[in-house]
Amino acid sequence: MMTDPIADMLTRIRNAVRVERANVEIPCSKVKRGVADVLKREGYIWDWQEVEGAPVSSLRLELKYGPNGERVIQHLKRVSRPGRRVYSGSRELRPVLHGLGIRVVSTSRGVVSDREARQRNLGGEVLCEVW
Repeated sequence: MMTDPIADMLTRIRNAVRVERANVEIPCSKVKRGVADVLKREGYIWDWQEVEGAPVSSLRLELKYGPNGERVIQHLKRVSRPGRRVYSGSRELRPVLHGLGIRVVSTSRGVVSDREARQRNLGGEVLCEVW
């Protein structure tokens, strides 16, 4: 039994980037779709698609690398965990690395980046940090 599916998703992405895979498959859920959509909008992955499977569907993320093979995703960290949830208001969401990174926030309006949350004046659970 998996207790933290978001951490599993981040670990799969981290491992795939480390060995320079072109894509990675992750079991699908609504929150994971939201995280993948934020990563695409912010330019950390090329695209994602939902692949239908027999027991459960999965997400296939096309990972992004620079022109010389450098990693676009340098750091991927889970912030809020099942044992310690981290919530933040829109005013407490400060830019990561002076705007070079993002925080993925689960709000009442869906999963958004910290930039979008500040623009829409939304707070919520801080899922992860990416840079």
